[in-house]
Amino acid sequence: MSAVSDAVRITAPGNPVSRSIRDSLIVAKRNLIRMSRIPEVVIFGLIQPIMFVVLFTYVFGGSMKIDGSTSAEGYKNFLMAGIFAQTVTFATASSGAGIADDMHKGLIDRFRSLPMARGAVLTGRTLADLVQTALTLLILAVVALLVGWRVGTFHDTNAGRVLAAFGLLLLLGYAFTWIGALIGLTVRTPEAATSGGLVWLFPVTFLSGAFVDTSNMTPWLRHIAEWNPFSATVQAARVLFGNPGQSHSTAWPMEHPVWASLIYSVLIVVVFRTLAVRKYRSATA
Repeated sequence: MSAVSDAVRITAPGNPVSRSIRDSLIVAKRNLIRMSRIPEVVIFGLIQPIMFVVLFTYVFGGSMKIDGSTSAEGYKNFLMAGIFAQTVTFATASSGAGIADDMHKGLIDRFRSLPMARGAVLTGRTLADLVQTALTLLILAVVALLVGWRVGTFHDTNAGRVLAAFGLLLLLGYAFTWIGALIGLTVRTPEAATSGGLVWLFPVTFLSGAFVDTSNMTPWLRHIAEWNPFSATVQAARVLFGNPGQSHSTAWPMEHPVWASLIYSVLIVVVFRTLAVRKYRSATA
C-alpha cells in the first residue's frame, strides 16, 4: 500500500516522460520490496544454472571439442557465457508469471485507479526483474570463478570489457523480459504464463552456440544457430571475456557479435514493449 500511496502523492500533471519515469520507479520499488520478502525465489533461481554448470562441465566437458581440443578447462571457459545468458533469459518465465498473477488478483485494476502512466506498471515490473537478474548473475559469476572459470584465457581482456559483457547479458535478459510480459498479459493464469514462458526458451537457448560450437552442426541448423539473437550475445560475451568462441563462422552476427547483440536486444525491447503496452491497455480498458 505504501507504493500506491506514494504514486498518488507524487504523480501530478507535468512532463509525460518524467511522469512515466517516476511512476515506473515507484512500481519497481514496490516489486523489489515484495521480492525481498521472498528470498527463496532468488535461491531457487540459482539452483538450475549451478546444476547446468556442474553437469555440462563435469559430465559432458571431456567429450566436447573446442578449438580442436577436448580439454575440460577449455570447455568450461567456453561454456560459462552460455550459462550466464541462459540464466538471464530464463528469468523471463518468472516475469511473465508475476504479471499474470497481478492480473489474476486484480492488482492491475488497483493501479488503473491511480493517475499514473499506463506503461509504468509493466516498465516498473521489468526493471525490478532486471535488478533481481543482476543479483543472480553476480552470485553465479562468483560460483563460476570457484569452479575454475577465468577471463582472458583466449586473448587479453580488461575490467571494462568484462563489465561490458555483463551489460550485454543483462540487456538481453531485459529484452526477453518484455516477451515474458506480453505472454503474462495474454494468458489467463500464472501457471500458463510459466509454461508459455519456458516452451519457447528451450529451443532458443539450445538451438544456439551457447553449449556447442556451431561448426559441428549440419549446415541448415548452423545457419539458424548463428543468426539466433541468443547466440550473438553469447559470442559477444565470450569475445569480451577473452574466452574461446565460435570457430570458422562467417555469419555476420558471429563476426560482429557486440554490434549484433546490441541491435538484436534493442529491436526486441522496442517491438515487444510496444506490443505489451498495447496489450495491457486493451486488456484493462
